Amino acid sequence: MKRPAPTLRGRALMWLSQREHSRAELRLKLRRWAALPESEHERDDGRPLASDDEIERLLDELQAAQHLCDGRFIESRVHAREGRFGNRRIEQELRQHGVEPDASVSAHLRETELQRARAVHGRKFAAAATTGAERMRQMRFLAARGFTAETICRVLRAADDDA
Repeated sequence: MKRPAPTLRGRALMWLSQREHSRAELRLKLRRWAALPESEHERDDGRPLASDDEIERLLDELQAAQHLCDGRFIESRVHAREGRFGNRRIEQELRQHGVEPDASVSAHLRETELQRARAVHGRKFAAAATTGAERMRQMRFLAARGFTAETICRVLRAADDDA
């Protein structure tokens, strides 16, 4: 016996049960899913499963029921990324998901960036750079992780002082 196709709400709750999503990200996923040409996702008359208005209403309901929360998404994403990445990378990733970090999140990231950069540098490099080429390699590594130039210079200076 064939299983019935999941509803729009069922699909949204399935995605939310796997991880936190921003409203914009979930909206995009639902629009893509509702527009799939597969027969199980279409109504009897061939129209997509849900209109944009229906998706917005569902998102409003999910937010009202606290199943969808941009603040919780930001907190989750920052917590998952702050051990490996710098402020620029984390903030850029949040913007890709359609949210902007609030002032308290940005302040926390700024306050902890130096210690996070030192930890990332220490895990990757056992010793301070001894040549110019090695120093540039270490700088590129930290820059690719989204740390600011000022923070990178401070980390490398501290590593040189320790050596």
